[in-house]
Amino acid sequence: MENRANDTNLMSLNVWARDLLSGLVVFLVAIPLCLGIALASGAPLFSGILAGIVGGLVIGILSGSHTSVSGPAAGLTAVVASQIGALGSFQAFLLAVVVGGLIQIVLGLARAGFIAAFFPSSVIKGLLAAIGVILIIKQTPYMLGLAKAVSSSSESAPVSHPNVFTQIAEMFSGDPNLVAMNIGICSMFFLLAWDRIPRLKKSLIPAPLIVVAIGVFVEWMLTSGGGEGVGAARLVKVPVIGSFREVSAFLTLPDFGQIANAQIYLAGLTLAIVASLETLLNLEAVDNLDRKQRVSPPNRELFAQGVGNVVSGLVGGLPVTSVVIRGTVNVGAGSESKLSAIFHGLYLAAAVFFLPTLLNLIPLSSLAAVLLVTGFKLASPKLMMQLWSQGRSQFIPFIITLIAIVGTDLLIGIMVGLSVALTFILYSNYKRPVQMIVEKHLGGELYHLQLANQVSFLNRAALDRTLNAIPKGAHVLIDASTTAYIDPDILSLVKDYQKKIAPAREVEVSLRGFQPAYEMHDSIQYVDFSTREMRQSLTPAKVLKVLADGNQRFRNQHPLPRDIVRQISATAAGHYPMAVLLSCMDARTPTELIFDQGLGDIMNICLAGNVMVGPRVLASVEYGCVNAGAKLVMIMAHTGSTVLRSIIDHACGIHEGRTGEHFQFLVDSVNKSISLQERQDYLRYSQEERASFCDEVARRHVINSIESIRAGSHTMAELIDRGEVGMIASMYNTLTGNIEFMNDSAVGFDPTEASTTEATARRETRSA
Repeated sequence: MENRANDTNLMSLNVWARDLLSGLVVFLVAIPLCLGIALASGAPLFSGILAGIVGGLVIGILSGSHTSVSGPAAGLTAVVASQIGALGSFQAFLLAVVVGGLIQIVLGLARAGFIAAFFPSSVIKGLLAAIGVILIIKQTPYMLGLAKAVSSSSESAPVSHPNVFTQIAEMFSGDPNLVAMNIGICSMFFLLAWDRIPRLKKSLIPAPLIVVAIGVFVEWMLTSGGGEGVGAARLVKVPVIGSFREVSAFLTLPDFGQIANAQIYLAGLTLAIVASLETLLNLEAVDNLDRKQRVSPPNRELFAQGVGNVVSGLVGGLPVTSVVIRGTVNVGAGSESKLSAIFHGLYLAAAVFFLPTLLNLIPLSSLAAVLLVTGFKLASPKLMMQLWSQGRSQFIPFIITLIAIVGTDLLIGIMVGLSVALTFILYSNYKRPVQMIVEKHLGGELYHLQLANQVSFLNRAALDRTLNAIPKGAHVLIDASTTAYIDPDILSLVKDYQKKIAPAREVEVSLRGFQPAYEMHDSIQYVDFSTREMRQSLTPAKVLKVLADGNQRFRNQHPLPRDIVRQISATAAGHYPMAVLLSCMDARTPTELIFDQGLGDIMNICLAGNVMVGPRVLASVEYGCVNAGAKLVMIMAHTGSTVLRSIIDHACGIHEGRTGEHFQFLVDSVNKSISLQERQDYLRYSQEERASFCDEVARRHVINSIESIRAGSHTMAELIDRGEVGMIASMYNTLTGNIEFMNDSAVGFDPTEASTTEATARRETRSA
């Protein structure tokens, strides 16, 4: 899994071109994110910029993800703010960030990334949709150009902060700016229209970049001519650094004097857990958006995030995680590889030094339009209808996760959604049916109780109810052959039923598949193959009914489960076949499968074209009935026989391909089933007509073969006349698997019984 993400050629010029542009779009979105998250966390504004640079350069290089972009996380704002307050200073908090990064490195090396696999898809989709709703709520005021959307221009960022619902009224207060509003609304419609035109959508130039460029151009044109633009409060605000010497004034170093403070390590552990969890969930969420459906290696990501947090803490930056918003924008902008994340970090670093004035011309309404369209895609009605159609077990965790994240914060919302999803899983486990299959074996009905792979105490009520429903005098098989774990409470219930309840109700109990540690050894009391006693109780008609029932199970794909190893051992010294079956050698399916029978239940004689003439064939049939004791002889032809087709071709004068020296014997045996007129007509038939004719000849041939056996063997004729043995012709359809019986009355069998009999195992579901 760790290497599956590396499937993009990083040296391709096309990849570089797309990633340079997509990285630029992510950078434009990241600027207000970095500043706003720092402000909401109660940290210096420049710490957010530093975290963004580290997320792009350090984590971008080390990460194995082609889609994820890291930086300061909106979901951590509440945690960061509380930890800064608890530790008393931002410098002490930076030391906790370093400690948290070291813990993440250990988690990555310990391959702890597997925990992301335990989060249901409904929670992940709820996370994505919640981010979309937050973007819509938070960015609409900026798109409308509201001056009082935030208290200062530095707060211009889509921060996912607690109580979004309570902030709506405040966010939408203030007077709109018509210029900013027009820029925002036009930008949004431009983006929506761009996505609907296939040629533009595939363009190397991403639409968000054009939108931002147009916004900058409009603002520059208005202000350069002395006019009034959108106003400073509605523009991006980046700190202006005059020279490299001034950089140190914006850096803050950790307070290593707090190295012995236990609270530092507790804060570091908290940051590591929250940041790791958020990273893994965001990583999976962004992977789901990837057009190429590449899988990011979670353990490598944890290691990269750990290194990034160590570096960020050392230079005065906020803690970093994989960020859904940036990753989503990255994918939407056409990113091809992880180079876009690295470029976004380079753009951030370069912009701080070289382009602060140009960046400060970007209208917030332009960026808001980009994020609004992204939000609409994440929280689309189509997604919600899809989850609704999948049932309440998917929709309720999804919608609760969405509401909880919007109403609180990302981590709390995920925990709430996960709890709801877990409740459905536990409820489903509690209600999980104990599968009971009532099977019709030769020895009678068997209640086959199949235990699940994991049987916990939650299944006790369902299992107890199922066992109590087994009727008096029945036979039950408790099957644990596919079970990996059985709770001690379940074992106690099964043992109590086997030793006390079942004997009192005259129920025979068979056990299979229990692990040696459970001290419950296999004990098979039923018979699922033909024995001497079973066969003696059968008549030719009953044998035919058994075979008809088995064929219906075969066609319905519900064969009886059989212990093949046990049957091999039981029949090693001898077997007691119910039937002798003469079939064509190219039927392609073993008769035991066609009739769903056990080993030794059928004695097979395979021939070329079901040729029944000759002493060896007659001797084999006689042995099967006289010596082996079979009660039924079935001669089975099949549709689409290549052997019979070749025989008929030669019989009708078509000599194609090589034949053996005895092939004429096969032709002579079929001649009486074809008239002279049919031989002449056959030469004019189409390929489809010849195939149909061959099937008809097969039917005639097996009927004629019955007479050949009776005429050639006085022994078989006497057995048939006395009713001790039945003989029947049948036709196996190789396309449908159905068996057509052509002289049922010969053994006293009503052909309608084959369709009305309960031929398949009755499947009954019993649950608590």
